[in-house]
Amino acid sequence: MRKTVFPGNKVSPGEEEPTPERTLRKFVERLREILPATWSEEPELDVRVRSGSDPAGFADALVTIQAPDGTRAVVVVEAKRRVDPKLVPYVADQIERKRDLLKADASLVVGTFLSPRARNLLIEKGIGFADATGGLMLALDSPALYVHTEGAASDPWERPGDRPLKSLKGPTAGRVIRALCDFRPPYGVEQLARRSHTSLGSVSRVIALLESEALISRAARGPITDVRWADLLRRWTQDYAFARTNTTRTFLEPRGLPALLEKLRKAPDRYAVTGSFAGAQVAAIAVPRLLAAYVDDIETAAEKLDLRRVETAANVILARPFDPVVYDRRQEKEGVEYAAFSQVAADLLTGPGRGPAEGEELIRWMHEHEDDWRS
Repeated sequence: MRKTVFPGNKVSPGEEEPTPERTLRKFVERLREILPATWSEEPELDVRVRSGSDPAGFADALVTIQAPDGTRAVVVVEAKRRVDPKLVPYVADQIERKRDLLKADASLVVGTFLSPRARNLLIEKGIGFADATGGLMLALDSPALYVHTEGAASDPWERPGDRPLKSLKGPTAGRVIRALCDFRPPYGVEQLARRSHTSLGSVSRVIALLESEALISRAARGPITDVRWADLLRRWTQDYAFARTNTTRTFLEPRGLPALLEKLRKAPDRYAVTGSFAGAQVAAIAVPRLLAAYVDDIETAAEKLDLRRVETAANVILARPFDPVVYDRRQEKEGVEYAAFSQVAADLLTGPGRGPAEGEELIRWMHEHEDDWRS
């Protein structure tokens, strides 16, 4: 198999946004640069799929790729300016129908900019992609070929007003995401605003962003009907990280974590255990050696729990939360208060070491036991 994985091209500041046609031609040029001299490619543009003058009767390009042994594969290509994640199913259906009619071996979408979410959705559907920021993924079975380059994470040509909300940073987004994950739909925006203790306008802005990224589904002018909560948690962690978003300090409990648990059972102030120790209660992949907990005041909590402040060899992390939402829907087990699984999963996904693997294992458990944690 010819396999290539490397970073894509960077966009120069002030560079003019290319047209879909120019991006398509750039894709063909990049193929020539990537493939060895013993391979070849033959592009054919504006290919007629069926008779008639309907533009839907054309594919933007067919690219034939040939290996040194003469094995050939035909890729049908569609060029778009933008493909929002929520439009991926429609674009995929369109290009796959043309692939069948043209008897092509693979399909690929070219866009001026494709967001990371759109790229992942295309990959899930077995469709390649290329964009003008350097993103490219093309996989062929015969001849065996895999090419993957990373493009930009954000749109370098986005104009003011293109999107009312650009990220999921901050308390408002956190509250809405936690509520979307913890409560089963259907529910309307007003109901979601009440459950997340957030203003209706703020909820609407977050929902608009999540809908554009195909993380939720809504009935026409109606309620939210579906939440892809696992993907939503992963998307949140692009803008949220346990150590960066919250204020944290490291400590040592000299007598070990069992002694700390005994203290927590008697603690008068609110707290919520998160991270590896919380995830291990249902989905352990290793014995946790570190306990992380949210507290309202780090210094006061450390004093009451009799912890020693250390920079190395810590077995305790205390965190002052970015928002009180981290305490919402806590669960008690054997007298200890744990953060909700949605919060724990996000904290693990952004944690060091084996944290991300523990987060994915917890998400797997959450999929299998949704009735145990989702209202």
